[in-house]
Amino acid sequence: MGENNQVNRKFNWQNGEKRYNSFNQHLRQKFGEKVIRVSLDGGFTCPNRDGLVGRGGCIYCSARGSGDFAGAKEKTIPEQFQQIKENIIKKWPKAKYLAYFQAYTNTYGPVEKLRELYEEALQQEGVVGLALSTRPDCLPEEVLDYLAELNERTYLWVELGLQSVHNNTLKWMNRGHTFEEFLVGLKKLRERNIRVCAHLIYGFPEESREDMLYTAKTVSKLDIQGVKLHLLHILKNTALGKMYLDKPFPLLSQEEYVALIVDTLELLPPEMVIHRLTGDAPRKDLIAPMWSSKKWETLNAIVQELEKRNTWQGIYWSK
Repeated sequence: MGENNQVNRKFNWQNGEKRYNSFNQHLRQKFGEKVIRVSLDGGFTCPNRDGLVGRGGCIYCSARGSGDFAGAKEKTIPEQFQQIKENIIKKWPKAKYLAYFQAYTNTYGPVEKLRELYEEALQQEGVVGLALSTRPDCLPEEVLDYLAELNERTYLWVELGLQSVHNNTLKWMNRGHTFEEFLVGLKKLRERNIRVCAHLIYGFPEESREDMLYTAKTVSKLDIQGVKLHLLHILKNTALGKMYLDKPFPLLSQEEYVALIVDTLELLPPEMVIHRLTGDAPRKDLIAPMWSSKKWETLNAIVQELEKRNTWQGIYWSK
């Protein structure tokens, strides 16, 4: 009973809060108001595409480097920001913004270029911080030094792609790095006290339900401050899309995915920030699973499953 009361104070769902530590709630607590991510394209590429690490990229990755909802890369950062802000302001006229460099690998370039782009984004009206999506093998010392500087003067998240802790899965998806290399990148960032959000994907045909939950258990014990949970999408014009059309393989149903996400939330520490519970893809590019295009239906199903179980984030977590 005491534990239940304690969690009720942290996740006050009786007053409209989530049963998990959502990114939206975290930002409201931090800044006292609505903060919205503005997805930007800094014109980067990826070492897993240009030959430094590999060619072709991760087999699931879209032509825009998973930045399909980011601004147009041919526009400047201020132009991208203003264009996206115009749509946001209609619904949230008083919101603040997090400049989110999402497409491709956003620490892969000369530190001078990174400084120019990041500083430009921070100068936009209403921007209170940065989120940078990158790879654990793209963190050279000069970039880490600059990130540490940024972390001292603004609100910063570095998002590291992991997807799975199983090296055989990482090899299958042509990820271009191992779990051990992820741990090295994580250590470098945490030595500088930089917040880290890990990306995980559920639904790889190489993995069982137990494999996916093992990834969740492993991540729950790492020095990670946030997590993004994604469903494996099959997209047109990707290596995975060609593979699937040639020889279809089983994909997670909505019910299976919802159950996995709730199982995962139960395992993660209550203070870990949940940046995302599912991803979405441009409908025109989506091959399967088609149910994933109904994002709000999936999110609502997760909330309902939490309520049905009368459970919450961290209920089964232990140090």
